[in-house]
Amino acid sequence: MPVAILFAVTAWAAFAPIEAASREKVFEIPKGTWARRMSGDPVEILPDHIRLTLGVQDVLLLRNLDDVPQIFGPTLMMPGQSFRLPFASAARYDFACTAHASGQMTIVVDPFPANPWQRLRWRVLNWLEQRAAARPTATSSPENRSEPAAAVEQ
Repeated sequence: MPVAILFAVTAWAAFAPIEAASREKVFEIPKGTWARRMSGDPVEILPDHIRLTLGVQDVLLLRNLDDVPQIFGPTLMMPGQSFRLPFASAARYDFACTAHASGQMTIVVDPFPANPWQRLRWRVLNWLEQRAAARPTATSSPENRSEPAAAVEQ
């Protein structure tokens, strides 16, 4: 019986069409990010690598909710502004990004998974990526954050 269930799940993952609720993958730069970084907190608010897929999620949307301008590639995002970047070609893109401590961000745009093996691979990679994003890291857990003194409420 478990083999039959595994086979059914694998067959669904390989043959079912891939859909996403939105073609945009949204990331926000939270208010206070620059102040936290200037106080010595090694805050990582955006992943170093972002994976997009043509025809599924192929638009990067960055929102700057911080109090200071942020640079992404050649674009200066003022506080409160958003930057929407659609991708039309599968490739690896490297951008300068002031929201990262390293100053760099890599975006990998995969081709649309057209055949069953590609869809199965896409679903497995997507599942693994979601699991990794759900795990707390040393710099993202609340007990390891050092808030700036001005932001601490009594």
